[in-house]
Formats: sequence, C-alpha cells, structure tokens
Amino acid sequence: MLDIVDHGEIREIRLARPPANAFNPELTEALCEAFDAAGRDADAVVVSGRPGMFSAGLDVPELIALDQEHMLRFWHRFLQMLHRIASLPVPVAFAMTGHAPAGGIVMALFGDYRIMPRGPFKTGFNEVQVGLVVPPQVHLALVRLIGAHAAERIVVAGEIMDAQRALDIGLVDELADDPEQVVQRAIEWCRGLLALPRTAMSLSRTMARADLQRVFEGDYDVARFTDVWFEETTQQTLRKLVEKLAQK
Repeated sequence: MLDIVDHGEIREIRLARPPANAFNPELTEALCEAFDAAGRDADAVVVSGRPGMFSAGLDVPELIALDQEHMLRFWHRFLQMLHRIASLPVPVAFAMTGHAPAGGIVMALFGDYRIMPRGPFKTGFNEVQVGLVVPPQVHLALVRLIGAHAAERIVVAGEIMDAQRALDIGLVDELADDPEQVVQRAIEWCRGLLALPRTAMSLSRTMARADLQRVFEGDYDVARFTDVWFEETTQQTLRKLVEKLAQK
C-alpha cells in the first residue's frame, strides 16, 4: 500500500493503493508505521501519490461495511496518524500529485508545505455534501492555515475547488506545472530547509508548529464522528455515493 523511496536524507512515502489511494484501516496503519520510521531514520519527509491522483479520501465502500466498534477503531487510528504528522520532528512536504479531496487534503493540513499540479485537479472538504462533519482537530488545523472566515465558508458549504483557488486562499503553498514535477519540487523544498543551520531551523520549526500539536490535546472525541456516520440520513447518502462509484 506504500512505496518507500529514499532520496538521500529525504524519505518519500508514496501512497500505492490503487485506484484512488483511499484510506481504509490497512492503509492508515501502514502510514502510522511509515511516519514513525521516517521520524527516526530521515531528515525530511515527502508524501506523494501517483500522477493525477494523490488520494480520494476515505474508502467509503469499505468503511460503510464496518460496525460501530470497528469504525470507532478506524477513526481513532486515523486521528492518531494526523497527530503523528503534526508531531514529526522533521519537515514534511506533501506532494499532492493530483486530485486530493476530503481525506487527501485533511492529511496534508498537518504537514509543513503543500504542492499541487496546475490544471483540473480538485481538492477541498466535501464532508457536509455526504452528510459528515469535519472533526474539530481538522477544523482547527484549517483555521490555522487559511483563517477562520475562509475555513467557515469552505467547511459549511462542503466546497471542492480547483488547484488555483486552493493556492489563492493559501490551502496549498505552490503549484507545479504538471503532476510529474510535484515530487521533485517537494524534494527541493525540503533540501532548502535542510541547507539551513540545522539546530536553529529545527528549534524554530518546533516553536512555530506547537499550536498545531495542541489541537490534539485531550480526547480525540471519535464518538462524535462515528455517531454522525451511523445516522440514517448519513448512511443513505453514503450508500448512494457507493452506488454511484460502482457505476463508474
């Protein structure tokens, strides 16, 4: 489900769960382990996908089959994965190599830098459109990145946007000319940081990201998300989504 490629002191963690790199329990567990290892073994991390598709978010067709206990476990582990990204002691650049809606951009919120390709690639937070609620930790990370007013507009409307709008509002930091260049630009960004005086850079980064780690203080409150997930109206919406995906 993951390909690990070392570019010298920079480790690339490449999502490799076709067709859409969607999150299920196994991919989430693999990512937790990969981030733990990268924090020990690498000086910087790049998270990537395949050209044209970074991640489509949650694997709804698989997750909708889980009972409430297993969904609670999955969501708790997913939030642990986000916490790991926020807490990594090394810089993390997200090479969002194509479409990155919902869980794709959610994961990238907790990194240091986000790059998308120019063109018709989509990202955003469509949770409300499928009857879900953005978790508090994700909302706080989004507010930190783009401001409270812009975050409110996006989250409440469940907005999906193109790469240019994502750049304009600060949701991503840079656009590459095409998907093939995204990973290389992420590696170059990491190398730029690593070329700085290491101790000063690392201590400054820790100070600047302390507020991001604080969004995970206290209980993850996974029951709130799973309660909404199992509401009948949400289940109906999710089942319709699964039917639509099956027709493609």
